[in-house]
Order: sequence, then C-alpha cells, then structure tokens
Amino acid sequence: MTNEQILAACRSNWEYRGIDDASVREMLDELSSHLEDAQAAGRTAQDVVGRDVRGFAAAWARARAPLSRRALRTVSLACFVIGCVLLFAYLRRWTTTLAVTPDHLAFWTVLGVATVVWELRRGSLGLVASWALALVTALPAAILTGLWAGDGALFTLPLWAAPILLLPGLPYAVADTRARRSSRTGEVAVANRGH
Repeated sequence: MTNEQILAACRSNWEYRGIDDASVREMLDELSSHLEDAQAAGRTAQDVVGRDVRGFAAAWARARAPLSRRALRTVSLACFVIGCVLLFAYLRRWTTTLAVTPDHLAFWTVLGVATVVWELRRGSLGLVASWALALVTALPAAILTGLWAGDGALFTLPLWAAPILLLPGLPYAVADTRARRSSRTGEVAVANRGH
C-alpha cells in the first residue's frame, strides 16, 4: 500500500469510529510524519503500521478516544442538536413554553437514541442518512405512540430548557467547526503549493 492509501484507510476507520475532526486531523498529520520518516530511513510503510492497517487504525483509535469519551461527546452533541431544535420550535411558535405530547416525545427520543447509536457505530450522519433514519425509526414510533397514548400534553417545557441542552455540546460543536475550517485551509494551502 502507498502512504496515501494507508492514510485514507486510517481516516475512514477513524471517522467510522466517530473520532472528532480535530483528533482525526492530528492523527493523520502524526501518521504522515512517521510514514515520511520511515521512507527517508529506507523502511517501508509496513514497518510503521504492520500488515493489518485496519487493526493498526482501530488500536490507535481505541487508545486515542476510548468508547466512554466518544459516548460523552456524542451524547453532548445530541443534546446540542435537541437544544437547537427546541430553540427553533420556540422561535417558530413565538412562545416561552412548549407542550410536549407523547408522539413528539417518542419521535425525538427514538431519533436521538438511533442517532447516538449510529454516530458511535458508523461516524457522522449525512443529510440523506439522517432523514432516512428519522423515517425508518422515529416516525413509526411517533405514529404508534400517538395512536396508543393520544395527543394530550404530558408536560410543558420552559424556554430556558433549550439553552441548558445547548451547553454540553457547545464546546464540541465549536471544536469540530474549527477543525473543519483548519482542514479546509490546509487543503487549500496544499493545493496552492502544487500549482
């Protein structure tokens, strides 16, 4: 395998495992440096990563971001997304309280759990996958719950609930945004050096 193929395989593995963008970028830079150093010393890429690139990437991912840390990040980001959705609902209805019905609670609970499981297992959801996940899991749960439990309000949620839900995921969201910007800047710089 070439160095580029190894880096691509490792990136794919780390994104699949839900490692944040900033850490993936750092790990790729470090691995690239090791591969270049090995090449300069007359060694092969296999001397650095071994025969099993996926196994190497998985071991490094477990050491760098254990499941507990990835779970905390994913749950925090899920709370952030729920907070954004709630804030949008308050603004759309121009109210300071929202009535939570059983079908809405079932929809958002099932969607949240499915998203967290998907993020931990597969990495980032794309737009199409997120809509498909909503339709396949959360929508049937909401419909069945609505038929079974009715549409009476379970409780009302005050406006201050949205900012509280936003807080745990805010540092992760900011870090991911910064990592994406710096990776784009780095890619542009590399492309400009090539021309």
